[in-house]
Amino acid sequence: MFAAELLVAQNIGFAVIALAMIVGALRVVTTNNVVHAALWLVVVLSGAAAQYVLLAAEFVAITQVLVYIGAVMVLFLFGTMLTRARIGTERDLNNTYWRLGIPVAGVLFAAMAIALASSFGDEQLPKEPRVIGVQEISDQIFGPYLLPFWALSFVLLAAIIGAIVLARKD
Repeated sequence: MFAAELLVAQNIGFAVIALAMIVGALRVVTTNNVVHAALWLVVVLSGAAAQYVLLAAEFVAITQVLVYIGAVMVLFLFGTMLTRARIGTERDLNNTYWRLGIPVAGVLFAAMAIALASSFGDEQLPKEPRVIGVQEISDQIFGPYLLPFWALSFVLLAAIIGAIVLARKD
């Protein structure tokens, strides 16, 4: 009986977090202020981390917070603030073909849904999930992919330096 109540609470938590993520994602693409869009993206990425916590994948949730919310969003905000672009409402930057994007997005969503349904069909998740420790996850991620992580850090450093050079007044 306790497991059934936990499953209902987990489903309600999932629905609340998913609703917050959907609202945040819609605000990312509908707001006219770049900084506000970045802050709404933080809401979406935080919701993804919360979903990982619901799935009992705490390592992935912390990685989501550190890498995406902590590093990428700070880099995005620094890049926005270091360039000489106007910050605020900019109506003249909207694309005139945005109405074409709605049916294209619908077609892509339908294609992905059909692909997922036909790929997995009636496949069931295992009844007893295998618990994987943090050590095993970190070995799988940082073992073969340590060099790309280092290369990415240098690319991000070069992007920051480039933004500073472009924004610097001579």
